[in-house]
Amino acid sequence: MSSSGRRRIDEIGDESRRRILDAAEELFAERGFERTSFVDIAERSGISRGSIPWHFKNKEGLVMAVVERAVDRFLGPARYDSVPSLSELVHDYATWVRSGNSALMFSVLTEAMNSSGAVHAQYREFLEQRRSGVESWLRAQRPEGVDPAVAAEKERAVAIILTGAVTGIHLQSVVDPDGVDLEEALRSLVTLVGGSVADLWTGSTPDEPPAAKKRGSGSRKRTG
Repeated sequence: MSSSGRRRIDEIGDESRRRILDAAEELFAERGFERTSFVDIAERSGISRGSIPWHFKNKEGLVMAVVERAVDRFLGPARYDSVPSLSELVHDYATWVRSGNSALMFSVLTEAMNSSGAVHAQYREFLEQRRSGVESWLRAQRPEGVDPAVAAEKERAVAIILTGAVTGIHLQSVVDPDGVDLEEALRSLVTLVGGSVADLWTGSTPDEPPAAKKRGSGSRKRTG
């Protein structure tokens, strides 16, 4: 096959994928995850039903692809001309949450936790991509002269912490929207960890927590 022919096939594949994602995103917003079928998505997209699992394996894989594309739309590197601040990132995250479809990322969470198959692997890959994005953001701010291996280890740990914190706040706001102020919680997160991130590469981390004072230390010695 000529290179132009292969390129045309790739273009057709990319267009089919985009149309499936567009249709799925619309239908998930209108009907919800459970009430949307591959037949519905095929009818809305104009793409055959059999093509959907070829692109996305299963419905859970399609949901993750919808979420990933939405995240990139609001938080992708192409949005920023320079390295954004943590405050900018959480603001854009909140904007994505308010867009309406962000709760989809939790729709398959229970199955992912209770499975060791495809759904588990897809969700793990999704989380890895989110952490990788945070690591890349931190690495772009890494000062010169630090040990790359040590820096990478610290950046990985902070990526886990930030991803967990933001995801946890997001989940709480979905489950209890009246009890959790998403924006205020995210602003508080920035306040709590902002300085720590700035000191990430220069701060020292003790191997062990400080030893507790021995009982009775500092008290007057009892006599006879």
